[in-house]
Amino acid sequence: MESVVVFEAKQYMVIWRQLEPRDFNGVQIKIRALVRLTGVEPKSGESYVMDVMFLSPDSPFPAPLYEVAQKKGYLFLPIADLYPFVDILRNEKPIYGHLRADKPEWMSVTTAQEEIGEGEGS
Repeated sequence: MESVVVFEAKQYMVIWRQLEPRDFNGVQIKIRALVRLTGVEPKSGESYVMDVMFLSPDSPFPAPLYEVAQKKGYLFLPIADLYPFVDILRNEKPIYGHLRADKPEWMSVTTAQEEIGEGEGS
């Protein structure tokens, strides 16, 4: 299993919660929403998942986590970041999930590099 994987997100799903308390690696978090990204690593064709959890303002934030055997990663962001995050998913392509067991703090969701002033495609 790879400790560093970059997969292309092909689908996403937004899940709203009233307020879900959950123990995550010993940290009591308060989930308001999550965005589940699913996709494939281009070379291997293997499927991967990343749950980006958007937490209540009074919630602690655990460290990001990549569970290599399950091919699943977790990121934690403030609930205030939900709308800009979903806006990027709706308006950019391709989107990549970066899963890192070696340096979980470097896990991320990115767009591809684009030319300045490219604008929307026609």
